[in-house]
Amino acid sequence: MSPRSERARELAAQVLDPEMPLLTIEELGILRDATVDDEGRVEVSITPTYSGCPAFDAIRTDVHDVLARAGYAEVTVKTVWSPPWTTDWISEEGSRKLAAFGTVPPPARADAAGGGILVPLTLRCPHCGSPETRELSRFGSTACKALWACNRCGEPFDHVKAF
Repeated sequence: MSPRSERARELAAQVLDPEMPLLTIEELGILRDATVDDEGRVEVSITPTYSGCPAFDAIRTDVHDVLARAGYAEVTVKTVWSPPWTTDWISEEGSRKLAAFGTVPPPARADAAGGGILVPLTLRCPHCGSPETRELSRFGSTACKALWACNRCGEPFDHVKAF
């Protein structure tokens, strides 16, 4: 990757997810690529977390704006659908940030080949660590999260669903 493309990627990588603003789009795993051609035109490729993601237009606009503010005159933000995004693309740092924020990260896949998804019967409370939790709603503060609560401390918390 050229230094110009690396710089464009670094800038795009700083864009925050509007629904989970503790994560950058790089930590979330939706930033695929950034290139700068010989004329200085930038093309950034991103993948939505799912086809109906309401935050995707805002992300596209934010990527465009951060690059335009950095002096890139022509910026294209391209949507890449294949392969589809998976929660496996959330970085270790992204999972750590989710946990520190009180949101349970998604479970890992059952095998390295991308087999089945492990579905937990219970989750550890991110507030007190108790495994005595229950799902309140399959849909939480955003469509990609479920709402859970702890039976021990009584605190509600989000869980990022595995895709």
